[in-house]
Amino acid sequence: MRFLLRMLSFVFLVVGVLIASVDTIQSVSASEVVLTPLGVAVASIGQSALDTVQSLEKAQAEPAMWTRSIRWLLVQPAFAVLFAFALLLWMLAYRRPAPAGRFSA
Repeated sequence: MRFLLRMLSFVFLVVGVLIASVDTIQSVSASEVVLTPLGVAVASIGQSALDTVQSLEKAQAEPAMWTRSIRWLLVQPAFAVLFAFALLLWMLAYRRPAPAGRFSA
């Protein structure tokens, strides 16, 4: 399980670095700060992802707390959200070293 969490963390980190690099290039070429929201980044994956993002952004009669949280998350910069997910997954997979060293029982 730890291996899976570490690999997922690595994937989130790599994708976050790629999105941050694209944002940096766009910011330099536009001479202003350009940050890609997570909703735009997810919607650019494909039509099914776009439909999912649009359904999450629609106003519902009784929005649940998690729906508000997801809406808030979709407008945040994509690289920051991916870095936070990568850190969270890495922390879940972290294994503390033995206090007495590597040869302790």
